[in-house]
Amino acid sequence: MPDVILYTKDLSKAFGGLIAVNQVSLEVKKKFITMLIGPNGSGKTTLINLITGVYKPDGGKVFFNEREITGLLPHEVFRLGVARTFQIPQPFRKLTVLENLLAAYPNNPGEGFFSALRRGRWMEDEEEAVKKAFRILALLKLDNLWDQEASKLSGGQMKLLEIGRALMADAKLLVMDEPVAGVNPTLAHEIFKTLRELRDKLGITLFLVEHRLDIALQYTDYVYVMANGSIISGGEPKQVMMDPQVIEAYLGG
Repeated sequence: MPDVILYTKDLSKAFGGLIAVNQVSLEVKKKFITMLIGPNGSGKTTLINLITGVYKPDGGKVFFNEREITGLLPHEVFRLGVARTFQIPQPFRKLTVLENLLAAYPNNPGEGFFSALRRGRWMEDEEEAVKKAFRILALLKLDNLWDQEASKLSGGQMKLLEIGRALMADAKLLVMDEPVAGVNPTLAHEIFKTLRELRDKLGITLFLVEHRLDIALQYTDYVYVMANGSIISGGEPKQVMMDPQVIEAYLGG
C-alpha cells in the first residue's frame, strides 16, 4: 500500500468485560489530515494508545511504513517516526521555547561521553540543530518567542510547541489528541491552518482525535467515526456527516 503510511488490522483491546476497541481496521494515507471522531467512551483514545505503544493490543496488528509495530514500546514507535501529542501539552516548562526544541533533537553527539570529547564535530551538529529549530519555529510562528520560558506561553502556543518538538525529532506521522481543546476559535483556526501548512511544506501526515467538529472538519481530508469500540463510518467529511449511522450514534439522532 504505497500511499498508506499507517494501517491497523482487526485491532482489539478489552479491559475486563469492557471491549474498548473491537476489531478496528483503518488506513491513514500519506500527507492526509485524517480525523477520528465519536462520542465520549467510543474508544478513540484507547485506539491511539494502541497505535503509539501505550497499550498492547489483545489482538490485531499495527503497521507503519509497511513495518509491523504491534506492541512496540512508545519510545520505539517514536524513533520510527510516529510522534504523539496530548490534549494537555507537556513541555519542559522551565526551559525556553528554543531549548524545548533542542531537547528533542535526535542523536546529538554532544550528549555522548566519548563523542562529546570531539568538540569540533558536535559543535557543528549543534549549530545545525539551532538552525533547524529556528526554521521550525518560523513555520509555527513562534520564532519571536524563542527565548521565552515555556511556562509563559498560552495554551495554544504550548500546543504548537509540542508540534515543534515532534518535527524536531523528524516525525513522519503526528498522532494528535484534541489539538484545539481549550483554545479560542480564532486561535483554533490558526492552529489548523498551521497544520495544513506543515502538511503541504514538509509532507507530514496527521491523524487527529478532535471534538470541535465545527472547526476541524473544514481542514480534514478524511474522517473515521467510532462508536462502542468499532468504526461505523469512514469517508470525506461531508459524506460521513450525512451518514444515518453517524447521525444516530454520534449526533444523537
